[in-house]
Amino acid sequence: MFELTVNGTSRQVDVPADMPVLWVLRDVLAMTGTKFGCGIAQCGACTVHLDGNPVRSCLLTVGDAAGKQITTIEGVGATPEGAKIQKAWLDLEVMQCGYCQCGQIMSATALIKAKPTPTDTDIDEAMSGNICRCGTYVRIRAAIHAAAAA
Repeated sequence: MFELTVNGTSRQVDVPADMPVLWVLRDVLAMTGTKFGCGIAQCGACTVHLDGNPVRSCLLTVGDAAGKQITTIEGVGATPEGAKIQKAWLDLEVMQCGYCQCGQIMSATALIKAKPTPTDTDIDEAMSGNICRCGTYVRIRAAIHAAAAA
């Protein structure tokens, strides 16, 4: 039995220590906003925050996450940075298919929190691990700049 704090709420989960947090969120806690993309931490679709840092939940185990704060796409909008990012995403119509966007938003939110006025280089570096098959990278960058200016 493990205790996870997800979006500020303590949750007890009876799963193996090596179970990826992605599957705990989706299959055990029914929080399906975090997406499965590649399963090898290369695409960024499964990005969550662990103690405020963006991590790939497909490789993060429950044993490693226990006792830490997990923030998902379902909870990030409650943060000032997450609210700004989500508003910018909608205002600039960033999403096309939308599948990767939860991970994109999570990475962008962590960036804005760490660097409130990021440069294009900062954005490129922070977002480099997030793949968008639809190619919305120009709109993603514009939305991050808009959120930073808000």
